[in-house]
Amino acid sequence: MKILVLSNLYPPHAIGGYEERCRQIIDRLRARGHDIRVLTSTHGVEGEQTEGHVHRRLRVHGFFGHPWLPIQRLYALEKHNQAVLREELASFQPDVVHVWNLGGISKALTLALQQCGRPVVYDVSDHWIARSLKADVWLRWWNGDSGGAAAGVLRALLKLSGLASAIKANAPFAPWPEIEFRRIYFCSEALKQITIAKGYDLQHARVIYCGIETEKFQLRSDSERFTRLLYVGRLSEDKDPLVAIRAMKRLPSHFSLSLYGRGDEDYMNQLRDEARELGTRVEFKTASAGEMAQVYSQYDALLFTSAWEEPFALTPLEAMAARLPVVGTLEGGSRELIRHGENALAFRTGNAEDLATQILRMEAEPTLRRAMAETAFCEVRERYDIEEITTQIETTLNQSLKA
Repeated sequence: MKILVLSNLYPPHAIGGYEERCRQIIDRLRARGHDIRVLTSTHGVEGEQTEGHVHRRLRVHGFFGHPWLPIQRLYALEKHNQAVLREELASFQPDVVHVWNLGGISKALTLALQQCGRPVVYDVSDHWIARSLKADVWLRWWNGDSGGAAAGVLRALLKLSGLASAIKANAPFAPWPEIEFRRIYFCSEALKQITIAKGYDLQHARVIYCGIETEKFQLRSDSERFTRLLYVGRLSEDKDPLVAIRAMKRLPSHFSLSLYGRGDEDYMNQLRDEARELGTRVEFKTASAGEMAQVYSQYDALLFTSAWEEPFALTPLEAMAARLPVVGTLEGGSRELIRHGENALAFRTGNAEDLATQILRMEAEPTLRRAMAETAFCEVRERYDIEEITTQIETTLNQSLKA
């Protein structure tokens, strides 16, 4: 297959896990013989750049430190992005277009893709449709959702004069119901339902879970020891590492907690203040993604404390791949992964007492602990390995050619 991949960001000029996951899938599809071109933004580079199969040409609006533009100047950006997409479609002649995250990128590109004469498959692993599509400045303005009375008068004049049609030819706009996602998959049923609840008709969407490179994680050795607790992730309120520190105050003194991650200084100070009375029992650490593959095996349980509806978190998967027991919340996509008492223990979101109770249960029942870790380990290797997920995506792309 010839596949044109569309993504707002692409490594090494990336922000987080979505674009890294995109790269991992693209690398594997290329290794399987598919001809792929990645069209992404100029974020992180000076001007447009072409690096082999990666074309950095699209312009970002508002996100990742880029400026928000008034509607007059935004037209030039929208026109540019539409022209770039047309050029790439014409020069590459893909069999299918595979769209990843459009956060910060012109959502009106979806309208051009609907008319491009090729199947378009969307991968959705965050809330860019549910939360960001109808926040798109260009589409909101033309749909009368911003700008007030003066903007309404201007829109009317543009339509009466015929200028609106000329603008639309270069930078499309349309009523919200005309934006369609005919071929789409989500990273969890939870994210799919969140998006449907926002008014999108997406009952037909598939679910393909996120995958990880299971083989790269060092395995935790079987041990009687159960004292070293681990937190991995952003140090932010929605991830709620605070509840892990508060649970520590309810645990015997032989327990320790290491928090791997970074956060803004104000919240970090709040965490340090909360942890001060625990002394050396709580440590704040950082490690690269590569180093984390070895870190999990050094601990006795992962505390996954997320307090928001994450689409599908990778941290529990990584811990499970290292045979590290998990105690976690059941928010968002995690409800589809964690089964209390079978492959992990669950606790009530934000409840430090319940978290401490589950940790103590895990300590008191080593047979259960080992059984859950082994079950989780086998499930991750079978269901969530990156090669299996790549196969599911490859199959979906192939099927789009026949639909």
